[in-house]
Amino acid sequence: MRKLILAISMLAFAGSAAFADPVADRQALMKERGKIAAGLSKVVKGETPYDAASVLTALQALQANAEKFHAGVDALFPAGSDTGDTTASPKIWQDMAGFKTAEGKYLADVKAAVAAAPADADALKAQFDTIGGGCGNCHQSYRVKKG
Repeated sequence: MRKLILAISMLAFAGSAAFADPVADRQALMKERGKIAAGLSKVVKGETPYDAASVLTALQALQANAEKFHAGVDALFPAGSDTGDTTASPKIWQDMAGFKTAEGKYLADVKAAVAAAPADADALKAQFDTIGGGCGNCHQSYRVKKG
């Protein structure tokens, strides 16, 4: 798991800030975010043993992903990128300030989790619940569910 998370983290840093295809690029970042979160979720659920170093590495990868997304939000969501194969809600473009606020809160929550460096699975669960709550709120407000 550690090697996978390191590889994902390195890919997050390797990508440039200029996005060639905003829809594909934002989907790639969200898929990466989902994979990292899925690994942490397994630890929270007790499906994977808690390992402090691996958890911190995963949280750092999540932070790198969130920082890249946050820094590139304008390039990832330019006008006109609300069509095609996307689940991004039109509300993003109607309420860009609110969307940026939600993404900023997510980034702050992830940074807090990294800074706290959860010492055990219970501490990770508390941090992960906060992070996941932000994900859920943003998805509910700014994502269209595929039928």
